[in-house]
Amino acid sequence: MLHAALAADAGNGGVIGLVDAKVWNRTGGKAKHRRSRTTQEKESQRWLDSTRRAARGLTEAASITVVSDRESDIYEHFAYRPSQAHLIVRACQNRRIDTGEEEQQIDLLFSHIDSLPEDGRLNVNIPAAPGRKARSSELVVRFSSVTLRRPLHGAADLPETVKLTMVDIRETSTPEGGKPIHWRLLTTHPVTNIAEARRVVELYRMRWIIEEYFHTLKTGGFDIEAADISDPEVMIRFAAAVAVAAVAVMQLVKSRDGTTGQTLLEVFDPADQPIIEAVSAKLEGKTERQKNAYPKGSLAFAAWVIARLGGWDGYYGKPGPKTMRLGLEAFQSIKFGATLGLRDV
Repeated sequence: MLHAALAADAGNGGVIGLVDAKVWNRTGGKAKHRRSRTTQEKESQRWLDSTRRAARGLTEAASITVVSDRESDIYEHFAYRPSQAHLIVRACQNRRIDTGEEEQQIDLLFSHIDSLPEDGRLNVNIPAAPGRKARSSELVVRFSSVTLRRPLHGAADLPETVKLTMVDIRETSTPEGGKPIHWRLLTTHPVTNIAEARRVVELYRMRWIIEEYFHTLKTGGFDIEAADISDPEVMIRFAAAVAVAAVAVMQLVKSRDGTTGQTLLEVFDPADQPIIEAVSAKLEGKTERQKNAYPKGSLAFAAWVIARLGGWDGYYGKPGPKTMRLGLEAFQSIKFGATLGLRDV
């Protein structure tokens, strides 16, 4: 099992690096009922751990927002979040909430947000994904501050309530051959207008990066699930190594169009730059589409070279993770040859 947390630039979508990675092997035996175990005894503790590590490791960031899907909708996740990190979590639990300050009336989260009038609408472009065509769509937006109550079976030392904001997003029409989008997002970010609600939605949409990352680990790049390794400890070490290598592949894929503004040094060593430039000169053809259009020293420049080494011809489609992985392997062989000191043989 692998739980990974990636850091990405909220401004340009560039992948910065691996913030946290927990690799473990599930052992046999029946676990105790979940209500008889604390969060620390459950695998769900990994969500709290990765959030804390992100807060510790990204102290120079202008702001930190940890974005996660429904599996991380854990009361302790909100109650114990580090003060320097915001959360955006897609809600899974229809939790009890306080709706009246005087009488402390108790309602349910989903029925509360469903009863509110819409606060506005957003027009968005939804990119293509496996089993889904790209489309333009209209989303109805509702948002409200909410006060979650401690779960009935929650630990007594948990705070009785946690104050958050709920942003509810619903697609106004049903797409052909698919389901309409409906996201209930719990966040620690304040939301008082439609612009702030849009920002929360945009940040949550960046969660797709982690899906691309696991696709890279699996059939899209490294095919880790096909590894024939029977020793659990060896498999854990292998998975950890692939988790790191997949980040470099993701960085190259994301930077291939020159939109992230990242430098070559975010993936490669300084000594690699002259080799990459020399390989680029050899790979360039006569036509404009066969030339490296990106500035030297940029990660986009390196991505063009690695993609060509991986088999991309520069004409059709865009190089994906498998092409970048093959290209990186080819580059490592070239680098070894370029730095081989025959005098030492």
